[in-house]
Amino acid sequence: MALTKEQKEKIVKKYARGKGDTGSAEVQIAILTEEINELTEHLKTHIHDYHSRRGLLMKVGRRRSMLKYLKEKDVTRYREIIKSLGLRK
Repeated sequence: MALTKEQKEKIVKKYARGKGDTGSAEVQIAILTEEINELTEHLKTHIHDYHSRRGLLMKVGRRRSMLKYLKEKDVTRYREIIKSLGLRK
């Protein structure tokens, strides 16, 4: 269920703001989004997996707070990440 090293490296390359950037808000939000999508698919088949559901809700909360931080810090970066990940409608 966890992301493989190759998947994370691909996400980091796509959303990094500079060379060696692994901790920027955009990268963290993109990684959390991919993990959330995987957990959502897992929970569609394993309905009674409450431990994974708790993990999913924690990841959603973490992503939400990171998005809030990014929105307060730099609105243009926030809008770009929202658009590229397709989070808002």
